[in-house]
Amino acid sequence: MSTIKKIGVIGAGQMGSGIAHVCSQAGYEVVISDISAEILQKSVAAISKNMDRQVQKGKLTEADKAAAIARISTGADLSVFHDADLVVEAATENEALKREIFKKLVPHLKPEALIATNTSSISITRLAASTDRPSKFMGMHFMNPVPVMQLVELIRGIATDEATFAAVSELTANIGKTAAVAEDFPAFIVNRILLPMINEAVYTLYEGVGGVQAIDTALKLGANHPMGPLELADFIGLDTCLAVMQVLYEGLADSKYRPCPLLVKYVEAGWVGRKVGRGFYDYSKNPPVPTR
Repeated sequence: MSTIKKIGVIGAGQMGSGIAHVCSQAGYEVVISDISAEILQKSVAAISKNMDRQVQKGKLTEADKAAAIARISTGADLSVFHDADLVVEAATENEALKREIFKKLVPHLKPEALIATNTSSISITRLAASTDRPSKFMGMHFMNPVPVMQLVELIRGIATDEATFAAVSELTANIGKTAAVAEDFPAFIVNRILLPMINEAVYTLYEGVGGVQAIDTALKLGANHPMGPLELADFIGLDTCLAVMQVLYEGLADSKYRPCPLLVKYVEAGWVGRKVGRGFYDYSKNPPVPTR
């Protein structure tokens, strides 16, 4: 497995847990860190539950699952990354938070350790500048849910060296993912295309062109999308959607990326999608029902 043997993951949410899942399943030692032991316990439980589904589908044996779980350790302090070869940051999509994490992280790393960020939109070059090793820093944007989605966007910062890019590219292949190489522009490839479409769907709702159900049905049946754009927004998290649109709007200074006021209102209300039970759909109902 080349120079990368042990992988650290910062953030035990849905993305961090998914990254830990696929890396441990591929045979890497993994250590996850977050702010509390309770969050970390939930993360390992979620990984175990998702692996159980793979066992039930015949995609994983019980023995392989047990070995993968055994390769995962956790800790609430960044010092757990002292012997990591690569640390992947998967915290909330907030630049100030990420920069603060990196400043606290680097004193604990060995000199040759690499750092990757799972940001879906923020400048890799700017984030790298908050570390002591911009040449060993790059973007590694996984898709959600990580165990299911095949793509990883790989993004070099201006200072990323070829050895770092080669090592992370090899890791991407080793964990069974396909890489798409993107340049360091706001939102990279996937979200540069996907999020403006979601934002336009919210504008379509805001302007009364169609209701939630009509908009989602139109894209599912008219464009063969597996999930409607508003349902997808709820799945991603409306707060994340808004954060990406703000990066696009501020980074490219083009009015076509202006976040829809309705999207802003929903985030201000705390209606950010599935993770809180309400967004464009009400998830307290079975099946979920549109809120507009």
